[in-house]
Amino acid sequence: MAPPATPPGAAPGTPPGRPGDPAVAPNAAPGVPGRPVQPPGAGQFAPGQGNPGQGNPGQVNPGQGLPGQPSPGQPGLRGSDTQPGYDPRGVPTGRVDDRGGFNRPGRPGYISGGFNTDDEEVRDYDRVRRDRREFNEDGRTYIREPGRIIVRDRDNYFIRHDENERFRDIGGRGYRSERRGPETYTYLDRPGGEQIVTVIDDDGRMLRRSRRFRDGREVVLIDNSYGGAPRPIYEDVVDLPPPDIRIPRERYVVDYGASDERAVYEALSAPPVVAIDRRYTLDQVRYSPQLRARMRSVDIDTINFDTASFTVTPDQAARLSTIAAAINQAIRANPQEVFLIEGYTDAVGADVDNLSLSDRRAQSVATVLTQNFQVPPENLTTQGYGEQYLKVNTQSASRENRRVTVRRITPLLQQGNAGAAAPPPR
Repeated sequence: MAPPATPPGAAPGTPPGRPGDPAVAPNAAPGVPGRPVQPPGAGQFAPGQGNPGQGNPGQVNPGQGLPGQPSPGQPGLRGSDTQPGYDPRGVPTGRVDDRGGFNRPGRPGYISGGFNTDDEEVRDYDRVRRDRREFNEDGRTYIREPGRIIVRDRDNYFIRHDENERFRDIGGRGYRSERRGPETYTYLDRPGGEQIVTVIDDDGRMLRRSRRFRDGREVVLIDNSYGGAPRPIYEDVVDLPPPDIRIPRERYVVDYGASDERAVYEALSAPPVVAIDRRYTLDQVRYSPQLRARMRSVDIDTINFDTASFTVTPDQAARLSTIAAAINQAIRANPQEVFLIEGYTDAVGADVDNLSLSDRRAQSVATVLTQNFQVPPENLTTQGYGEQYLKVNTQSASRENRRVTVRRITPLLQQGNAGAAAPPPR
């Protein structure tokens, strides 16, 4: 929840010009978000599918390079030399600028790499609000704040965060970065010579994350450039029908506080509830609610944040031990697993505040899982959804709605490679 910003006569949490939120239909499919945000142009575009034969996440290829390094069969092709109008593999896209003009050199608010990384860790939300800057480009509003960019397109909000913020916080001296043309490469070194490599474009969008071994082998966990050239955030929404849920609700959305490790592990290792027809990019997964709904989830109801806070208190952090054990067990069974941690708020406050708070809450939980329980950070990714998917349908302040959810998204990113369930814990 953010501090209230409600116009006179409006329902709590309703900004000017935004109608009140409909109640969740009593006969809605269990676990399907009750307040979906319909993206502009949904169903009017077909996100690029790329070539299924190239760059499958999870595939081990000795000596295979990251973008910016020649790959077998692609002599001389370097991602860092990609020109406008071409995707990272050098394929023409037909569009000179796929980002809508924001964060380009010479434009207002431009920052190399998308985010300013010189600031110390931000723990105070008042500072976040104080440091916000707003820009308008091509009829859209861009709000830049420490570690985040929020885009308003018509009545919809989308948020993108600094993918390396969490790694800087936990990496210490083992973290470093370097610029290669329009891209930023970051490295997280581990004892024994293992290295986590993340590639970010100049707009702050993650292109790829991989695990590099001492012998030169490389395993790609996330290939966010799979769908072709980068698109604006609001074009990464995939319009799908709700999944047909044929399992009990308590197994589809697991209430963490009332479940044991076996039930949590089952939800975080199970295959999709319906068949997945193809691979998707991480951005498509993040911004497409019905796509995420194809995977089971664990609702961590034992962590409820204070108003306008994204801090996990020590007593609440200790309650993450069971889900951390389940995630670690799944990763031991399949080191390429990827889990999405989703942050939420209640309905009180402005949309922008709630979206930013929820994104920071998700990141805080991911950091605790790594620092306190040794969950590998590269197997986690985060995203905030603000007040879009209320657990308790109320416009009033509600601790139950200030929460996080965890779901396995590996089959969505690596379709054909990770659709089967992992073995049960021993």
